[in-house]
Amino acid sequence: MGTARWLALGSLLALAGLLEGRLVGEEEAGFGECDKFFYARTPPAGLATDSHVKICQRAEGAERFATLYSTRDRIPVYSAFRAPRPAPGGAEQRWLVEPQIDDPHSNLEEVISEAEAITSVNSLGSKQALNTDYLDSDYRRGQLYPFSLSSDLQMATFTLTNSAPMTQSFQERWYMNLNGLMDRALTPQCGSGEDLYILTGTVPSDFKVKDKVAVPEFVWLAACCAVPGGGWAMGFVKHTQNSDIIEDVMVKDLQKLLPFNPQLFQNNCGETEQDTEKMKKILEVVNQVQDEERMVQSQESSSPLSSTRNKRSAPLPPEASEGSSSFLGKLMGFIAAPFIKLFQLIYYLVVAILKNIVYLLWCVTKQVINGIESCLYRLGSATISYFIAIGEELVSIPWKVLKVMVRVIRAILRILCCLTKAICRVLSIPVHVLVDVATFPMYTMGAIPIVCKDITVGLGGTVSLLFDTAFGTLGGLFQVVFSVFKRIGYQVTFENSGGL
Repeated sequence: MGTARWLALGSLLALAGLLEGRLVGEEEAGFGECDKFFYARTPPAGLATDSHVKICQRAEGAERFATLYSTRDRIPVYSAFRAPRPAPGGAEQRWLVEPQIDDPHSNLEEVISEAEAITSVNSLGSKQALNTDYLDSDYRRGQLYPFSLSSDLQMATFTLTNSAPMTQSFQERWYMNLNGLMDRALTPQCGSGEDLYILTGTVPSDFKVKDKVAVPEFVWLAACCAVPGGGWAMGFVKHTQNSDIIEDVMVKDLQKLLPFNPQLFQNNCGETEQDTEKMKKILEVVNQVQDEERMVQSQESSSPLSSTRNKRSAPLPPEASEGSSSFLGKLMGFIAAPFIKLFQLIYYLVVAILKNIVYLLWCVTKQVINGIESCLYRLGSATISYFIAIGEELVSIPWKVLKVMVRVIRAILRILCCLTKAICRVLSIPVHVLVDVATFPMYTMGAIPIVCKDITVGLGGTVSLLFDTAFGTLGGLFQVVFSVFKRIGYQVTFENSGGL
């Protein structure tokens, strides 16, 4: 893909085509069918004035990009497009104009060449720039949406409503910046690029070419990646004076630099869900692009006559005037075209091979450096952890010694306590014996009266029991005998009384 892009960019004969353009009426809220080129289908807010007209740029019946054009400064305020694609080739360049800007009542709905518009458009050039405005000047037609990023077969970007005056050196660096940022920073960090929205614009200065076309004070780029959960927004500014390199800024800061302080993206391109890690990776590539631009500037200052082919920038569109080629020139061009194509093919193949070799070496070097950094980091972490562990152990030694001493003292005290208890128990045995022996006589003598008393009571009881038993037995016998005799005596007495 990279080789094909460089081949397409390097073909100076692969420019041209038939372009359609359509102005968007004031009754439409946005850019009509071209609203799809804006984030959330919402154009920037705060830039609409009476001198600004909205253009939906079309080619071959399809919408290609959108442009807000200033009829006062005769340069675009901004152009909006989606993820860039490699530019195909195979056609001759034609710079076209928009008929309806100068003549709103014109029946021409497609952009046409300036030569054709002279006879069919009223007041041509009253509100837009023409090719003649750039002739015999130090400025070229610099595209805000460069042809090198367009996928249009007929080169829809070659319209004067998409161009602003730029010097040759600035134009070269501007294209170099755009190609580098798109290919290496913005598109790779936005998935497949389908959700990438780009705005490129100008801020006019007070100087005008031929007192008609305003020269930009600076150009700017704003990118919005709308990938769910991994989006981001970035801004870039490049001043046209003092050979300044392109600068990266936040979109909020970019909006403060623009007239009317507009809002470029709705909700600032989902500011609350932006992926800061991807933005860091983009800034890393931006630094590389800035370094490359510094190298180009140093080469220009050291060898001002060097060819632009030695620079890492996109080939510029040819500025040859239309219709100036003669039959002989066309014939020579036809004969020389195959050789030029072959030379360009060989040249760009060599460039592509060298570029891939350098990229491979850079990747290998980066991996080696990353490996060394990882090893050093791990070694440093292990060393720090080792010293921290040693320090912790050294700090804990006094506390551990104190704990051991406390435990030893407690053990000694327990031993002494056990010995004391044992001695006390051993010594308590004779004491009890002596006390018992000493108290035995007293307990014995004290028990004799009680024992005697008990014996006496026992003997008395026994004697009393004997007497009771004896008297009871005699009494019982006496009663028996008495009863017997009584019964016998009664009978004798009765019998005797009868005899009488």
